[in-house]
Amino acid sequence: MTRKHWIDNLRWVTVLLVLLYHVIYFYNNKGVFGGIGGFGEGPQYQDVIMYLLYPWFMPLLFLLAGISARYSLEQKTAKEWLKLRTRKLLVPSTIGLFVFHWMTGYFNTHVAGTDVMVSVPQPIKFFAWAVSGIGPLWFIQDLWIFSLLLLLIRKIGSWFSCSSEGRKSCTLFTTQTWLGVVCLVLLGILFWLGEQTLIFNPRPESLDGLYNLYKPLFYLIPFLMGYYLFSRDEVQEALGKAWIPLMSIAIISGIWLTVTTFGQNNTIPQYMSTPLNCFYGWMTCLALMGWFKAKFDKTNGFANYMTRSSFGLYIVHYLVIASLGYMMYHYTQLPPVAMYLILTVAVFTLSPLLYEGLRRVPVVRWCLFGMK
Repeated sequence: MTRKHWIDNLRWVTVLLVLLYHVIYFYNNKGVFGGIGGFGEGPQYQDVIMYLLYPWFMPLLFLLAGISARYSLEQKTAKEWLKLRTRKLLVPSTIGLFVFHWMTGYFNTHVAGTDVMVSVPQPIKFFAWAVSGIGPLWFIQDLWIFSLLLLLIRKIGSWFSCSSEGRKSCTLFTTQTWLGVVCLVLLGILFWLGEQTLIFNPRPESLDGLYNLYKPLFYLIPFLMGYYLFSRDEVQEALGKAWIPLMSIAIISGIWLTVTTFGQNNTIPQYMSTPLNCFYGWMTCLALMGWFKAKFDKTNGFANYMTRSSFGLYIVHYLVIASLGYMMYHYTQLPPVAMYLILTVAVFTLSPLLYEGLRRVPVVRWCLFGMK
């Protein structure tokens, strides 16, 4: 089949926005877990970026992963695909922790501001650093589990699709495009229901917070929708025709959400499960897929490079943020603006250099990126 460049382009653009988000998140003063803290109690208007990006960028990556899974399974057997997924997803998020990400964990434990590990034996300390270094790798751990579930669901039979497992046409989208788009918008109800599966009052002494980070039931929904519905050409065409009104609605709802909730912790279940947050997140996913389908279904040298490299950038980027961000915050007197600028430039320059160097090292490339 002809490669759909708009999916590649939307994926790597979203990954770059994840990098930017983590820069802002690291210095936020909204109480978001994992950041080192802000610069005083006053408003930090740069945190607006968190409100605009967080509701949709991870669900969108799972949507695109579901679409890609459909195309890949049309060319590979289930056994071949699972073997590839295991090497690409499970190996980097397990073995890679002890090869590379323990360094991220080292800074994460310092960011947490705890001295509990001071007297812990070094081997145990190293193991704790490795586990703490999971960071953004929860995404690919979720994806590997979803891959297993998808193969199981395929065995049981297709669901949440408008036809059988075959590539039959969806009449709703070929004959009534706008009615089909309305149905896609209404699927945002599933998006909202997924957010209701979070633990609203997590117990500090339990794994509730970890569950709320991975959000498996919530992210499984867009992954399966990507596989069964958004992988279909007629659905993609319908979104491409409707991208302007969808984008307009997404922008308006995003501004409304940010203006009315700025100052709140935008990552807690009570916030994420609100109808406005869910509506904005879902509409933005639809709008961006439609926009990229209509305008960016093409490629060039840079886009090809980013398509190949965005996964690696995602894997290594947080070490740059955690290490440099921590050092500047605690050991310099730089003004906040300088810290943001330096960290932003660093993550977009050092991450590619780090990736390009590590991917050329035998064995390490397999441990970190699942490369042969």
